[in-house]
Amino acid sequence: MTDRLVIHPTHPQERLILKAVQVLKEGGVIIYPTDSGYAFGCQIGDKDAMDKIRRLRQLSPKHHFTLMCRDLSEIAVYARVNNSVFRLLKSHTPGAYTFILQATKDVPKRLQHPKRKTIGLRIPSNPIAMMFMEKLGQPIMSTSMILPDEDQPLPDLEEITERLQGQVALIIDGGDCGILPTTVIDLTTGYPEIIRTGRGDTSSF
Repeated sequence: MTDRLVIHPTHPQERLILKAVQVLKEGGVIIYPTDSGYAFGCQIGDKDAMDKIRRLRQLSPKHHFTLMCRDLSEIAVYARVNNSVFRLLKSHTPGAYTFILQATKDVPKRLQHPKRKTIGLRIPSNPIAMMFMEKLGQPIMSTSMILPDEDQPLPDLEEITERLQGQVALIIDGGDCGILPTTVIDLTTGYPEIIRTGRGDTSSF
C-alpha cells in the first residue's frame, strides 16, 4: 500500500515532513516534488531502495543518479570542487541545474558512473525538498520520475498514484511543479559543457 501526504508547497508542515523522513529511514522509496518535476528518492546508503528505483525505471548501470544537496558545503563532501567550479556553483544554486562532477571517495561506487567515476549533484529551490533534506540530515539519492514507456515525467499526481500504487512507499503531493527537467552541466573537463537543456537558463554558460 502506498501512502500519500499532501504538503503545502511553500510552507511545508514539519510534522508531515518528519513522517516522510521516517519512511526514507526505514528503506522506503518515495516520490517527492522538486523545482523541476516530481522525482524518485531514497536514502543515500540504501542499496535495496536504489535497486528498486532502477527496476521501476528500467535504468542501465551507466545512468547517473543525482544527489540532492542542501548547500555548497554538502556538495563539496561528495564532489571535487576547485575555486572556479565553486564560483560557478555559487552563482547558479539553488536552482534547476544538475552538475556532473568528479566524485570523492565518500561517494559509494554504486552511485558513480562506472567508468568516469562521476556523480550528478544539485541544490533544488523547492521548499519541500529543502526541508526534507534538513530534517533527514543528508542528501537524497534521486532520479527523475520518468517511467519506462514515457519520455517525460508524469505531471499528474492522480496518474502517478494510479500507476505506482503499491510500488513505492510514499507519494508526497506538493502541488504542480511542472515537467521540464533540469539543465545538466558537465564540469569535469575544465569548462562547462551543456549535456541537456532544461529549465535552468543556459545563457551564462
